[in-house]
Amino acid sequence: MKSLRHINKYFLKYKWRLILGILFTSISNFFAVYSVTFVRDAIDYVKDIDKLKAAGDHPYNQLIIYTLIIIGWAIVSGFFLFLMRQSIIVMSRLIEKDLKNEIFDHYQQLDIGFYKRNNTGDLMNRISEDVSRVRMYIGPAIMYIVNTVITFALTIGVMIKVDFKLTMYVLLPLPFLAISIYYVSNIINKKSTKVQEQLSDITTQAQEAFSGIRVLKAYGREKYSAEVFEKLSIEYRKRTLGLVKTEALFQPFMILLIGLSTIFTIYIGGMQAISGKITYGNIAEFIVYVNRLTWPIASLGWVTSLIQRAAASQTRINEFLHTETEIVNITAAETKLQGDIEFKNVSFTYPDSGIKALKNVSFTIPQNSSLAIIGRTASGKSTIANLLCRLYDVDSGEIIIDGKNIKNHNLNSLRNQIGYAPQEVFLFSDTIANNISFSRDAATTKTSPPAPLLEKRRGEPFPNNTQLSDVEKAAKNAAIYSNIMDFPEKFETMVGERGITLSGGQKQRISIARAIIKQPQLLIFDDCLSAVDTETEEEILTNLKEIMKNKTSIIISHRVSSVKNADSIIVLDQGEIVELGHHDDLMAKQGVYFELYKMQLLEDEIVTS
Repeated sequence: MKSLRHINKYFLKYKWRLILGILFTSISNFFAVYSVTFVRDAIDYVKDIDKLKAAGDHPYNQLIIYTLIIIGWAIVSGFFLFLMRQSIIVMSRLIEKDLKNEIFDHYQQLDIGFYKRNNTGDLMNRISEDVSRVRMYIGPAIMYIVNTVITFALTIGVMIKVDFKLTMYVLLPLPFLAISIYYVSNIINKKSTKVQEQLSDITTQAQEAFSGIRVLKAYGREKYSAEVFEKLSIEYRKRTLGLVKTEALFQPFMILLIGLSTIFTIYIGGMQAISGKITYGNIAEFIVYVNRLTWPIASLGWVTSLIQRAAASQTRINEFLHTETEIVNITAAETKLQGDIEFKNVSFTYPDSGIKALKNVSFTIPQNSSLAIIGRTASGKSTIANLLCRLYDVDSGEIIIDGKNIKNHNLNSLRNQIGYAPQEVFLFSDTIANNISFSRDAATTKTSPPAPLLEKRRGEPFPNNTQLSDVEKAAKNAAIYSNIMDFPEKFETMVGERGITLSGGQKQRISIARAIIKQPQLLIFDDCLSAVDTETEEEILTNLKEIMKNKTSIIISHRVSSVKNADSIIVLDQGEIVELGHHDDLMAKQGVYFELYKMQLLEDEIVTS
């Protein structure tokens, strides 16, 4: 139960619903338990019915009255039982919503390293399946626990009042039940954890298969993927059946113990009635009480299973909820970015792979100037972009922005003032217009009212013509406008999951449009022209010259044609700066930059021929 303590704050939040649920349960059980006394009176009354008839009375009228009273009390009990479910089950759904929101919010605060260490399927399973299992504890399990406690308290209290000795015999099997619950609970907990872990593996396999369906089909590996999924499913079935068998053995054992209580009631109660200590109505009363205890006792196994499953799931949830981000925002003060950047002896090693990406890198980017970074594959170019967006923190050295360490800037404010076109483009399953305008809301400041995101759907008019004109302008500057207008639905075109319906070059240009539409102070283009042809590249670069005026810009590329017009250029090789200067200066040195230039010319000649 230790892991489930995390839920206590939600019980406190919805305490009035829980209190009302307990109150309604008490009232329902009061009417249910004390209605049995009328069953006792009716049976004792029937025992003397012959004497009543001989005396000339009308006994059937009294039986009708007993019947109506019992039915009336049952209706009242059922009504409050309904109110109890409305209170506690609704509370569980509200807590489920809050817990999912808490997990999702926490996920979004975690750093990139966390997502590299954990797969998407496992993350999704914890926020869906695991939360659903916790909800079963919050709702049905709590409801039946409350009902069982109150039922036991009222029922056993009445039974002791009638006959203490008979009550003790009836309750004799219960200690054995408690011991069995203790041991079986531990088994159920361990098996539940294994079941949930296997379910995460299945979810991960399915998610990766659907996301990489083009690769699977291209290599004809559908059968292999299906076989892997089947193996995981067989293992899941094996683990689930192990859990089910444990629960299946537990339930009959409890019913056996309850049956012993009924036998004791009839035998011991019969002897008590023969000796005149209790009436025959009392025996019937006790049998009804035992039956009333049957479901609460029988439900203990099911409730125990729910709690243990919930505990296993909450342990998995807590594992991520207690994970703290390595990127900490230490200030709430927002500042306007000027764009003066300096790297001071920056070194960085990726924590998961151990790859040393940067080694004592130092350079400056004056405000409103452009810097180009070029180098071969895996030379550390994209790492600089990641560090500037503070997706990672440096191992040693400092990144200074506007005279202040990047760690002392408000993280959200910093990122909101950066336009970033990454190397790996990600588009949402939405319209082209919404994908381009995605960054727009984040770019707004207190001095400029926020422009709403395009919430356009098929067949609906754009909510804001000004917003549409901004989207169109960004698309033109990114040289994607003509392609969009060729689509039948133009800006309403749905791009599909991860932009699957678009080519690589089209996705890159939409990503560029997304970066420039927010009009940030710092622009970072991370090799985002690699999939476009030379002519389109030149058109985009020409448009970007105007956009980059009065802004600090960083252009990362492995092609000289993309970087030659920058104010300064640094050449990276194996995480170190090997050359620094302007295009003409670097060409004159005939070093690494010159070699890259010659290689590009050779590639262009091969393509042309």
